[in-house]
Amino acid sequence: MSDWVILATTLASFDHAATAHKVLTTRDYLARPELFRGARPNIINLSRSYSYQSRGYYASLLAAARGQRVIPSVETIIDLSARKLYENAIPELEDALNKAISAGPDEAAPARLRVFFGTSADPRFERFCRLLFDWFRAPALEVTIKPGSWSSIPRIALLPLGKFDGADKEVFYAAMARYTARQWKDAKSRAPARFSFATLVDPSEEMPPSTIDSLKHWARIAARMGVSVEPITRKDLPRLANFDALFIRETTSISNHTYRFARRAQQEGMPVIDDPVSMIRCTNKVYLDELMAANGIPVPPTVMLIGPEDFQRAADQLGFPMVLKVPDSSFSRGVSKVGSMEELRKLAGAWLADSEVLIAQAYMPTSFDWRIGVLGGKPLFAVQYLMAKKHWQIVKHDTGGKPLEGGFKPFTLAQVPPLVLDTGLRAARSIGDGFYGVDLKETDDGVFVIEVNDNPNLEHGVEDAAEKDEVWTRLTNWFIERIEG
Repeated sequence: MSDWVILATTLASFDHAATAHKVLTTRDYLARPELFRGARPNIINLSRSYSYQSRGYYASLLAAARGQRVIPSVETIIDLSARKLYENAIPELEDALNKAISAGPDEAAPARLRVFFGTSADPRFERFCRLLFDWFRAPALEVTIKPGSWSSIPRIALLPLGKFDGADKEVFYAAMARYTARQWKDAKSRAPARFSFATLVDPSEEMPPSTIDSLKHWARIAARMGVSVEPITRKDLPRLANFDALFIRETTSISNHTYRFARRAQQEGMPVIDDPVSMIRCTNKVYLDELMAANGIPVPPTVMLIGPEDFQRAADQLGFPMVLKVPDSSFSRGVSKVGSMEELRKLAGAWLADSEVLIAQAYMPTSFDWRIGVLGGKPLFAVQYLMAKKHWQIVKHDTGGKPLEGGFKPFTLAQVPPLVLDTGLRAARSIGDGFYGVDLKETDDGVFVIEVNDNPNLEHGVEDAAEKDEVWTRLTNWFIERIEG
């Protein structure tokens, strides 16, 4: 059976020569659910109407209930039913629209722009159309444009197939062919994969949480479990819904595209690591400190710094040296040790110019940090990260060249001290049900949580060195269980 199914109000309304995919009437799709029982086709809903309680509306609604990907989703249909429901997207879209107009030739923008699968016949609006498709994943959209010194967008609407003219149909069918090409599928595969997972990567990232080689190792294991794994980049957001799950393997931030990918995956009902809530919680150390304290999980003594008036209080409670942190720092960046009030005033004063809140913590010198990997509330791996040579952190950045990392020592889960393992599990479970890396310090005074990472390192030969391929098998099963559930 084809991976794609096209829904049309009548078979006569669709050019069957324009696609190799199965074309079905909306009525048959609604009335005959047994046609796709046990299958997960991707549905393109080209009904004559998407109005509330129409057949087109119910086609998208029931596709979701049947566990099938559908474009447009019922959420998109509802969002575009009234301007007040999509007005939060207008500022970003109008900005992209006006940039396209100003960068192109000196000619007026059209009064109406028709967008098919994130493309249009006018190359000036290529980036705008992709952004529009990012916001509203629909086969065909019509954007009403009000010209002026700043062109505005009074209306965005779904465009049914019946409203196309001859030229529109040619552009539309070409765009649909590109969209449904399924280029990610391995043509050499002996048997089709049950599921397709996307892994979001940045090939140029200096210190990614997983290297491409590690992801290739995972792909080989996943393939034996009926799963295909494909790396995607930030340009592939329009294709995201073609996959069944998303594994983000870039350093995450709620202020960049990684958060948008996580939100889109969640909106599509896809299992995703990292999920948006975990990203929000884990990427801010102020929140983590409050959350750990609220759950009775030990953390180093901490003082929040909101202004210079807090410096003396930090010195009195923590003493020197102390550790100063920017709330959304990662990979040891934005984390520094200060040894005196003078150093504290100088560094904190500079950092407060960019972040209105900092945290200071008691310095706890150790020769290593524990990292407990937790997946779905259960321990996944354990490793000790050793401090970089002649440095107090596991990564030394100010080397004048590449960052210097300490070594590592893998442990089976059975070898981990029970208090370390239990504390790591409690910390991760307070965040959610995803994949987390809990950093802990084991001292004479007890075990303390330093950080909970939402996209922890997972490198073949490091984090999986003790538990071997069981790590990758359990990761794959985490996604499969949620897809099938």
